[in-house]
Amino acid sequence: MATLSVKPGQRFTVPDWHTNSHLISADAERQRSASHQVRQEARALRNKTNNQAKWGEHNNQTRLAERISSVNRWKETLDKCLTDIDVEIDALAKVKEAAECALQAKNLPLDVSIECLTLRESRRAIDLVRDPVGEELHKEVKVIEKAKRELQQRVREAFEQQCLLQEARQQLSWDHRCKMEALEIDCMSLSLSVDSPNISFKVNPTRVPDGSTAPDEWERNSQCNKEHAEAEMKASAELREATLLTIAQTNNQLEAQCGATEFALRKRIRDLDRAHDELKWQEQNTLEEITEMEEDIRRLEEDLRRKMQDLKVAHTRLEMRTYRPNMELCRDQVQYGLTREVHQLEGTIRALKQKLAESQDASDALYRQLHRIQTDIGYKANSLVLENKCLDSRRKLLVPSEKLVAELDTFNRTTNRALSPPKRGQLEL
Repeated sequence: MATLSVKPGQRFTVPDWHTNSHLISADAERQRSASHQVRQEARALRNKTNNQAKWGEHNNQTRLAERISSVNRWKETLDKCLTDIDVEIDALAKVKEAAECALQAKNLPLDVSIECLTLRESRRAIDLVRDPVGEELHKEVKVIEKAKRELQQRVREAFEQQCLLQEARQQLSWDHRCKMEALEIDCMSLSLSVDSPNISFKVNPTRVPDGSTAPDEWERNSQCNKEHAEAEMKASAELREATLLTIAQTNNQLEAQCGATEFALRKRIRDLDRAHDELKWQEQNTLEEITEMEEDIRRLEEDLRRKMQDLKVAHTRLEMRTYRPNMELCRDQVQYGLTREVHQLEGTIRALKQKLAESQDASDALYRQLHRIQTDIGYKANSLVLENKCLDSRRKLLVPSEKLVAELDTFNRTTNRALSPPKRGQLEL
């Protein structure tokens, strides 16, 4: 009888078969759950990193734009300073040339004086006396030599000041060129995007380059260059005024030999005229300053009102947030931010009130000074009228009586000419 062949191998029971099926289903369920968890975490990570990257790029774009604006402001300041120092260099060169011309012009009077003294040495016998003419000639030689020494000193000082101005200009020019290069680099950096063709990975891009400076040091460097240039320009302006004054004084000293009294009187008229013009100029500037101060006071008051409104908003927000229920009443970043805002606004309001009080005090002082200037202008105008009457009276000593009436109408009186305020930094010769 034939028998059924049985394949060799392990035989499983039906429960084992069911158990195996359940295990496979459970494993598949776990794998799907784990995969779902990974997918959710990946999505959250993508959203988080995308937001971080977006805001990081936005913040850096803003910082770059602010940095470009800051550098550009300094560039414009340096531009103006360079223009001013160029103008000052040209003005100083002209004054130096004027001093050299005045120095050269003193040679002829000196030669004439020495020649006169030499000729007078040919006098004989009793005529060889020390008379007033000789004394005046010796005094004239001393005045001319003193004038030449002073003018030579001014020329030397002007040359040294020109060197200092050129040095300050070189520093400004170098700083200006650096600012231009930095602006170009930052503008190129600001224009970069993910679609730019020239972006790539760099080796150690976060390194701190040698010679790096802090923002405060950068600011101080430009400020020092600007202040140095302004100080040299101020010194140059003072030197120009002193040089022009020296030229005027030397000329006046030479002219003083032909009439001390009349010269003193005319000099007094010029001084009064300059003082009157200066006072008119001061009056105009004081009026302009009063106008600007009143406008600034109005703006301070408006800013103070706006800051009070901002403080009310911050107080209201803080007060409303105190009503949050239970665990929601937490000291979060909003709470700290609002608190800092309140403290900052309170400090700002105190500073604005103090500055407003100072501005009002300054405005009152300007009004008092304006009254003083206007009073002094009246005094100067009255003195000018009196001095010109004295000058007209002294003309009787030089002009014959029959010509006096005819010539008085054409005489160039100080009171007949229009008073014009002198330009700042320029001496009226």
